[in-house]
Amino acid sequence: MQTRDLDRISDWLVRRGLEGTAETDLLHEFCEQCSSAGLPLTRALVVIDTLHPVHEGTVFRWRNDDVEEEAATRYGRTTEGEAAASWQRSPFYHLLQTGGEELRRRIAFGDPIDFPFIQEMKDAGHTDYAVFVYRFARGAAIGEMDCVYSGWSTRHPDGFGEADIVALRRLVPALGLAMKSAALARIADTLVEVYLGRDAGRRVIQGRIQRGVADRIGAALWFSDLRSYTTITDSAPPGEIIPLLNDYAEAVITAIHEAGGDVLKLIGDGTLALFRADDAAEATRRALAAEEILRARLHALNERRRGEERPTTSVYIGLHVGEVFYGNIGSDERLDFTVVGPAVNETSRIASMCRSVDRPMLVSADFADALPPEERARLVSVGRFALRGVGRAKELFTLDPELL
Repeated sequence: MQTRDLDRISDWLVRRGLEGTAETDLLHEFCEQCSSAGLPLTRALVVIDTLHPVHEGTVFRWRNDDVEEEAATRYGRTTEGEAAASWQRSPFYHLLQTGGEELRRRIAFGDPIDFPFIQEMKDAGHTDYAVFVYRFARGAAIGEMDCVYSGWSTRHPDGFGEADIVALRRLVPALGLAMKSAALARIADTLVEVYLGRDAGRRVIQGRIQRGVADRIGAALWFSDLRSYTTITDSAPPGEIIPLLNDYAEAVITAIHEAGGDVLKLIGDGTLALFRADDAAEATRRALAAEEILRARLHALNERRRGEERPTTSVYIGLHVGEVFYGNIGSDERLDFTVVGPAVNETSRIASMCRSVDRPMLVSADFADALPPEERARLVSVGRFALRGVGRAKELFTLDPELL
């Protein structure tokens, strides 16, 4: 590989990193350019950890043969079980433990086969393998993401030449920096979505972070909480409380998302969500669809938990439709992206009435009137009620028990 090729590929990596190119595309295009410039690459992988509630990181792969392989694979925690054992047998772990940055095994030329992965490479006909670990400074780590790992192999009869290794030493750090940039953007997307909700998170990432900036929108509103939650927390073992909340929150949140809604708040055992559409009929239909999905999931969840002899409960749901302010509220240093307005308070009060009338779901007359006719026909009135903080008594509706 000529010096001009190294300069050209380095410049290309900087530009592509600034453009925000995805990690998979970065690796594939990088390997193709290096191969065209004379670097005899056969396979490559780059590993980078992340900050995610489920995944520890992602492995990105490239190969120059016709074998089908996932270009990117997420992996779970490597702190226990077989995953931990496999990680501890890897050359990457060895470099972390020894403080090294580079490891090379000339597989076909007598170097030791001292890692299971090296044996796999030898069995696949590879002649040379190089591994690099580039660490971040202590203050630059994000969660588990504190370095970039990479591995490079060839089947060339002579292995890598010394000039090839010099080229990798120069180019791989630049590739790692570009991939770190893409990973950080992905982490930002993940964090705002997980903690703020999908739509609110997207708005924040797009720059809607100024205090007091809020849109006035129409939406179907959902507020739900768990039945007898206080009683359960008083009687259940302390170690059961968080798993119970997680189980039921999972059922509620996935039902809302599946029906096209956005979860804005988790307030203890309560959930605040909204459903938006071009017209109120579609928004309310989606909210009612989420309730139906949730009902089926709660049945399966309670069957499982009863089989495990663990506490069970159900969910009270209040549904309403109206105008709300949707945006940033708080101080300059601590903002919340949420919805506020009388309609939000009324939705919460409707949910609270579920206990009094012993119904799992109640909807306002406004919500009922906005539904498509076929959905409206499934509702029956439960009467008029005075809602705390609401000026006039409101008629409330629920699903006809004979249709359930």
